[in-house]
Amino acid sequence: MAGLLLSGSAMANTYGYQEEVENPGFYAMVGDLVIARPLLLGVTAVGAAAFVVSLPFTAIAGNTREAGQELVVRPGRETFVRCLGCTKTGAGRQYMDEQR
Repeated sequence: MAGLLLSGSAMANTYGYQEEVENPGFYAMVGDLVIARPLLLGVTAVGAAAFVVSLPFTAIAGNTREAGQELVVRPGRETFVRCLGCTKTGAGRQYMDEQR
């Protein structure tokens, strides 16, 4: 089952799906707004709570920066910086700069 799912995404990338991902349509934007962004906001909040709980241990180990990056910054960037409907962070800004 996992092989079938992975092969489908590989085939989609091979046959030009990447162009559509960088220039999302109406349904991709609505789905992102209604489903993905609230979930990512929840992941960011849970990651921030996990970071606070793990802070004493990460401070002792010396990897506070990496833990903060993975638990808080990366989900926050995907939630607030990524364009609506895009799958890559910064894809919308790059596309808008190319259109000017």
